[in-house]
Amino acid sequence: MTFFVSMTDNFMSGWGGAVRQQSKYIIACDTLAQAEQIERVAKDRREMAYINVSSKEPKFYPLRKYQVTRKPWADLGGVWTEGFQG
Repeated sequence: MTFFVSMTDNFMSGWGGAVRQQSKYIIACDTLAQAEQIERVAKDRREMAYINVSSKEPKFYPLRKYQVTRKPWADLGGVWTEGFQG
């Protein structure tokens, strides 16, 4: 089963690829333990808000309002997966 962690990245919202948009970040995780790790890290980051874990992939409509970045767990590193014991 795939789990999804979605969040709003307030740092990236409003500029770059997200001009006049909210920047949404979705991480697809292979296990609930991975999703919980991402949720913990996101809650410690000031720029991340509206953090949600779900077994359904989130959809953000209308697309013109959101710039969505989707990454699989395997592509992450650094602070997101550091110390993971899953």
